[in-house]
Amino acid sequence: MTASAEGSDESAPCDRDREIVLHLPDGIALLDGAGHVVWANDQFHSWCQSGSGPSGPQGCDFFAALDLPTDGMASFRAALAAGRAATATLRTAGNRYYDVRSSPAFSTAATPQTVVAIRDVTHAILEQQKRAAIHAAGHKLADLSPGELADMTVDERIELLKSNIIHYSKDLLQFDVVEIRLLDRQTGRLEKLLAEGMQPEAEARVLYARPEGNGVTGYVAATGHSYTCADTTKDPRYLEGCKGAKSSMTVPLLLHDEVIGTFNVESPEPGGFSDTDLQFLEIFSRDVAAALNTLELLVAEKASTAAESIEAIHGAVALPVDDILNDAVGVMEKYIGHDADVVARLQRILRNARDIKQVIQRVGEKMAPSAAQSQRHQSVRRPALVGRRILVVDSDEQVRAAAHALLERSGCTVETARDGGEAVSMVRAGGSEAYDVIIADIRLPDMSGHQLLLRLQELLDTVPLVLMTGFGYDPGHSIVKARQAGIDLVLFKPFRVDQLLDTVEKSVARGAAPARG
Repeated sequence: MTASAEGSDESAPCDRDREIVLHLPDGIALLDGAGHVVWANDQFHSWCQSGSGPSGPQGCDFFAALDLPTDGMASFRAALAAGRAATATLRTAGNRYYDVRSSPAFSTAATPQTVVAIRDVTHAILEQQKRAAIHAAGHKLADLSPGELADMTVDERIELLKSNIIHYSKDLLQFDVVEIRLLDRQTGRLEKLLAEGMQPEAEARVLYARPEGNGVTGYVAATGHSYTCADTTKDPRYLEGCKGAKSSMTVPLLLHDEVIGTFNVESPEPGGFSDTDLQFLEIFSRDVAAALNTLELLVAEKASTAAESIEAIHGAVALPVDDILNDAVGVMEKYIGHDADVVARLQRILRNARDIKQVIQRVGEKMAPSAAQSQRHQSVRRPALVGRRILVVDSDEQVRAAAHALLERSGCTVETARDGGEAVSMVRAGGSEAYDVIIADIRLPDMSGHQLLLRLQELLDTVPLVLMTGFGYDPGHSIVKARQAGIDLVLFKPFRVDQLLDTVEKSVARGAAPARG
């Protein structure tokens, strides 16, 4: 082999490596000890159009070449000057973001040099910022104090939510055509909650949660899977919503992984939605579902005005009567074994206090029109729950009031306690009037849910306990310990009405006692 051939063979890899570095999708630059660009590849050149001199970025300050502001760069500049490896995410004056990594190379005592690798992460950073903004918007959908919620009617809550959804859909997500439908679990029908930019006939269209024959919306509600229609003219599932729409995107409204409705957006452009748009809509739809749950939790079943007035009267006395029961039981326990007459009087107080709520309920129903009563009872009552006695233990007054409102619609008799001690006293004083189900928060003022279970096991052969908690919050491991003891029914706050009733029904079924009339 000749010397020239040998030289050619040796130089070929070097030239090839240089070409590879020149055409890398990331920027590569070699800096001198003062932070000036000695050499850079093509990608770095393309980023330095506005921040470099006539001959390109060579000889220019690295930060000036990339149009980076001088403020906030002291630590990274110091690392470059000292020849240390460094990593930073830097933002340009034009709001671009670069992930920059530096490492010393080719260093001599006289001329230390640094290799810098730069990656454009603008798209990823802006996506993160938008996700954060979407989450923040989602939390604001139902951002009302308990007092504000109490002062609003159901229709006012829904109108507030609709207004916020439309605002954020347009302003933040850039969606101009929006339709949300809610699933009626009894009929399977998808009822319109709001529609913006849809044709009137599309808004009035009757749709069911079925995979066939009900458009994309019915398919998404039935399967729980998101669906992007890139070309409406070629998709057999698509039913025209917005006039002239060429693409659509539909996601399920999910609450605790259960479909409660659908969220649909449409575009006049074919292929108008990207995978990122789908991710953003799925994020926002979860917050919409949570907001729907928050705003309608205490009024999930819409009764007539007359039926609601019955509940208002009953609700006004429910917690005060519970206070009477708790106080009477507490006093009675102190006199048991000491004064039989006082105990007998307190027992009469207990019976009379319990009768108060029942009397108010019966009188209110007699005053209400029969049509209102029929609508209320047929829509919410479950035969297995009628006549069941439920004890709810929670320090939160709103939770106790909600328990009365939701469970008593289904024919249950509800009593509440503020802490574990009151709950134990109520159970001990029950005698033949035992509770069918005891629902308790895992964190009570005086004990944990597991400690309450141990106390109740001293009084009852079988404890019909259901634990309540917020998602992921169980500092005392009450749920784990209770499950080890055979208590596996858990309600995660906030819960829907059907989830509460389903859980109570399961607990009742395990007790297998006949319902009291």
